[in-house]
Amino acid sequence: MKEEKEYLAKLLNNKTVIVSCSGGPDSMALLSIVNDIKDDNNIKVIVAHVNHKVRVESDEEALMVETYAEEFHDIFELLEIKNYHEKVNFHEDARKIRYKFLKELTDKYNADFLLTAHHGDDLTETILMRITRGSSLKGYIGFKQLSNWEGIKLVRPLIRRTKKYLEEYDKENNIPYRIDNTNFSSDYTRNRYRNNIIPLLKEEDENIHLKYLKFSKELDKYYEYVKKEADMIKKDISDKNGEIIVSKYIKIPSLLKEMIISDLIIERQLIDYLPLNDALFTDMLKILESDKSNAFINLPNNYLFGKEYDRVVFKKIEEKANIIDYELEKEYAGEIFDIYFSDKYDSSNNSIALNKEEIKLPLKVRSKKDGDYIETLNLNGKKKISDIFIDAKVPKNLRNKYPLVVDANDNILWVPGLKKSKFAKANDEKYDIILNCKEKKDESKK
Repeated sequence: MKEEKEYLAKLLNNKTVIVSCSGGPDSMALLSIVNDIKDDNNIKVIVAHVNHKVRVESDEEALMVETYAEEFHDIFELLEIKNYHEKVNFHEDARKIRYKFLKELTDKYNADFLLTAHHGDDLTETILMRITRGSSLKGYIGFKQLSNWEGIKLVRPLIRRTKKYLEEYDKENNIPYRIDNTNFSSDYTRNRYRNNIIPLLKEEDENIHLKYLKFSKELDKYYEYVKKEADMIKKDISDKNGEIIVSKYIKIPSLLKEMIISDLIIERQLIDYLPLNDALFTDMLKILESDKSNAFINLPNNYLFGKEYDRVVFKKIEEKANIIDYELEKEYAGEIFDIYFSDKYDSSNNSIALNKEEIKLPLKVRSKKDGDYIETLNLNGKKKISDIFIDAKVPKNLRNKYPLVVDANDNILWVPGLKKSKFAKANDEKYDIILNCKEKKDESKK
């Protein structure tokens, strides 16, 4: 491992590093070479181990890594995962928890680098899986030896080595390691590539991983060039809040369109589980080109993508809308508005005066229902609440949260901030109830 040691000695000189170590042959080999060079290069080493607590062997593996770290006077940090979130994908959930732990350690020790033991076979598997599933230009690259992750320099020093090479290195140098038997299970997609497809490729060329590394580097050159162009264009087609203006977006070249939307996806995948394939990505691009002014597509894990009032919308939606059903006694504190009784009245839509003889008490605040309408003030007619929201450009994700004031007969008296009913009184008319509302601007923009 002379090449890797020379690379790390130059890169990590006088630095603090986090080494992610599972206890497998790959990460133990990585930890070993870092320890071989640390004294001569004044490297402070923090060994990070995650005990997933899903196998009976996991406690023994954690002890092995801790013992090895102590032998070389490394700092040892352990995370035991006792509870997993409700996720569609267990491995993705575990990955998020693991990387959150690593991020916390880099902050705690003010570390300069995070080292992981991804090797050449891992890169080959990743590229093949993404080609099969469909991905973006960045996705087809797989991963790089040195990259930036949430402001941290992430290093994969073993990218030119194979799993077999690392196991042999461990045996020759008496480095302890443990094998996770779940790696041989065909229940997981990556294992099927690892155990069936990679061996076939190695029969053609035992150094096939180096060919995929070259492929990755070639794609990366093109990606960096296109991304630079896309980043400049994105500024020109976005408003002051950074939201992409659809009418400007549709005029740029297709390659730049794909790059911009691909980057939006990557931003979310760094923080959440969002599995996408080629077909969904194509649908996302098509929805922005459609003739409809407002159009959306539902994505996995409750994500919504589309356009609304000439802006690209990409957000996670609530699994279940919060239904408002509240008897208004003193005040109502909501997500969009606070509504309260007052002795001050103005003629704007933020205030309404009522005569209790013309309505039935008590007053209530509730959510919109299908078919809702309001008998509008001074128009001698009815107007659908849905049309009022459209006219006022209320975002779709806020419409079910928007409070409506009704009486005990369920007559809609007021759409706060937007529209008053025929029951509203002018300043020179008789009234004995005044309601005001205050918009929660920060909340409504979420």
